[in-house]
Amino acid sequence: MANSEFEYVRKFEEWDALAPSNWIVVRIDGRGFSKFSKRQNFAKPNDRRAIDLMNAAAIEVVKQFTDIVIAYGQSDEYSFVLHEDCQLFERRAAKLATSHVNNLYNTTFWNMGTFSADKNEILFKRFNINYNAEGEIWKKGSVYEDKPSVIDSTPDQPFGKSSDEKKKPLSKTQLEKERKRKQKARVVVEHVDIIKDKFWQENPWILG
Repeated sequence: MANSEFEYVRKFEEWDALAPSNWIVVRIDGRGFSKFSKRQNFAKPNDRRAIDLMNAAAIEVVKQFTDIVIAYGQSDEYSFVLHEDCQLFERRAAKLATSHVNNLYNTTFWNMGTFSADKNEILFKRFNINYNAEGEIWKKGSVYEDKPSVIDSTPDQPFGKSSDEKKKPLSKTQLEKERKRKQKARVVVEHVDIIKDKFWQENPWILG
């Protein structure tokens, strides 16, 4: 758009930078996923080909944007978490992404039953599906992370460094070196529960 007849559009842009020291979560929801699934003849309720395709796309996103510290995928969506120190696109919200909460899904799940036991019983009686026998990839989704080889943590601080121990801002040269290091790092995938404390205690570097 720069140096073109449409450059005047920039005059109408708002500077909507996100406040510093705030974590950013970008949620990408599937578009036309039902039609795509039908066209590709994906099996219901889950097809490993669909999951592998979505995971492969997520890996490329994580590799491209090294500020992402963790990515989590389930159903037809992926959430990418950017560190609070991230300066990607100068932290402008409109440049990063927009997201929404799927209230219909949550409401429907609530109507099925309040407790997991109720939901599991409905799955077994109505659809002959034993939830406990399903693979973790179907139950927990996929988590991608750039896991370092050495993790510096202590039992007293399972969730990373305290606010008093925040690392100093890196220079542009240091940021570039860090970006290149992350691009070469090994991205790992896990199918685990990220809600409970155990995951965060084992991966304190994510919030560090």
